[in-house]
Amino acid sequence: MTDPTTPLSAVSATATQNARAQSGQNDPPGSSAKSVIGADFQTFLEMLTTQMQNQDPLNPIDSSDYAVQLATFSSVEQQVLTNDLLSGLVANIAASGVTQLATLVGMEVRSTAPARFDGAPLTLTPEIDQRADAAWLVVSDESGAEVQRQPLDLAVGPVDWAGVGADGTPLPPGLYGFTVENFANGEPASTTPVETYSEVVEARNVDGAMQLVLDGGATVAADDVLALRRAN
Repeated sequence: MTDPTTPLSAVSATATQNARAQSGQNDPPGSSAKSVIGADFQTFLEMLTTQMQNQDPLNPIDSSDYAVQLATFSSVEQQVLTNDLLSGLVANIAASGVTQLATLVGMEVRSTAPARFDGAPLTLTPEIDQRADAAWLVVSDESGAEVQRQPLDLAVGPVDWAGVGADGTPLPPGLYGFTVENFANGEPASTTPVETYSEVVEARNVDGAMQLVLDGGATVAADDVLALRRAN
């Protein structure tokens, strides 16, 4: 039997946990909060009645104590509702973000992520350090091993990379990464990124962060996309 002297705030917190454990996991948004609050209120009334029936007639509970208990229950009730509403809001925002990003599937986005090479030339946009007096395009395969290195024109804009090795042999199809090594006065100055276009094949929500999966398997955060165009 419940101790009639137990504070209602503790009973209310326990009832909240019990009601949540008994409620269905697949209830629609908002219904779980209502069922929990309903169970809490019934428990609250039962405990309030028990307290009144078992109080010491010579030392009755002060009416202000009842007011405190009512206020405590009201606070718990509002917290349950707020938590449920926030959870629903976060879920809706996440779902909305994926829905919006889904429209990018089939489009081409420009980023610094590795790009898939299938034998057709890739258009690259290298970033050249302003301090550099020489720059080299460095190409790495999916394992990170360097497979090609070629000089770049310092005034270069977009360039077409044919995917041909130093001996003229075409590189095998696969995922390739690109960077620029900048030199000043014959010494390494910096390493800068290279941008290229890749087709989007999937949009994901990973722990609340929106990610795009590119052709070839590379991923890029939606916030890191630099440009967008229709696929050829």
